[in-house]
Amino acid sequence: MPANFRHEGRYPFLLEILPASLQKELASLRRFFAPYTNRVYMVGGSVRDLLRSKILGETLEIVDLDLEVYGIEPALFERLMERLGAKGVGKSFFVYKYRSNIDISLPRLEKKIGKGHRAFAVELAKEEREASRRRDFCMNALMLSIFDARLLDFWGGIEDIAKRRIRIVDEEKFKEDSLRVLRGMQFSARLGFRIEPHSCAVMRGIGLKDLSRDRIFWEFEKMFLGRSLHYGLFAMTTLGIDQKIFGFSLNKKLFFKTALEMGRGQKSFEKNLYKFYFLYILKNALHKPIEPMLEALGAPKEYRRMLRDQKGVPKHITKRFLAALAIKYPINRWLGHYRPKIKEAAQELGIWEQKFAPVSPRELLREGLRGARLGEELWQRTLQILRQRFAREEI
Repeated sequence: MPANFRHEGRYPFLLEILPASLQKELASLRRFFAPYTNRVYMVGGSVRDLLRSKILGETLEIVDLDLEVYGIEPALFERLMERLGAKGVGKSFFVYKYRSNIDISLPRLEKKIGKGHRAFAVELAKEEREASRRRDFCMNALMLSIFDARLLDFWGGIEDIAKRRIRIVDEEKFKEDSLRVLRGMQFSARLGFRIEPHSCAVMRGIGLKDLSRDRIFWEFEKMFLGRSLHYGLFAMTTLGIDQKIFGFSLNKKLFFKTALEMGRGQKSFEKNLYKFYFLYILKNALHKPIEPMLEALGAPKEYRRMLRDQKGVPKHITKRFLAALAIKYPINRWLGHYRPKIKEAAQELGIWEQKFAPVSPRELLREGLRGARLGEELWQRTLQILRQRFAREEI
């Protein structure tokens, strides 16, 4: 546990880390709730990220807040939300949306009553510790009072953040929602945290067949956008998610090869294509077609369009290879461009943002070529120029 934090204490400097706009909103909400209760807490990811910022020194932008309100009965809470202008987004779960970035809810308990991700009965919780038990991981079960900045940590979440680990709060409640296994995977990729061994063992034993492909893809895409893709790959493998979703398991050799490629290449990924690299690198390492993987995930059309015709990364990359590839698409659209020196070479050749087109079809039309003959001649002249102009030496 960090020396300057205890399981329970007051830390006003945490609220001061928030953007000025959110501090202003919280001040307004404090005035609004004060006549009815002083037990209003920030919960979930915002508290976790405030502590990551303070303990780990990470620069984070917090834009959304989740608030839990204690000591108010549902009927009064509903009237207050109406006065506040908040819209019910899950009224059976006591959840309201205030502005566009603040969720306000009553604390709740959830009990599994059937099959599927949504088969839960919900009832009101009375106490903070009781309500926090329903959270998935200890780092997400922290609570911070908006009135006096009192930090509640019933499950050791502060220490988990300091140690960069992901740990289950309540094993039995965790097992009731299989989606949480995928959440553990994507948190690992997003935060650069490892799942602790016992939690990993519990999660490996949970089946995923009750999840829709939409829910599966939603969590996978969060992983694809994570800052530590190799952590996500490790979680996917150690939790057995690869076998359960794709029907294959990465052996140790393939894991290290793929993880190394992701870790080294990530700093050179293009921001607008970031979400595609994980699957591209995994596909190349496995030497497997991408279509079954996309089908298993229920990936949208943009993934299929982007990944379907992507060329793998050859062992030796030459200017001739890049120019030939650029006949099909500019090199900034080839996902293998994260390798060293490729972007610089492509920019030098003028094919980073443009296709390579050394022969104009108009010239051949003027020569009287048409149809299949025009296409064949265009290809042959392009190949001839490739061989003449570009050497096979590696870049």
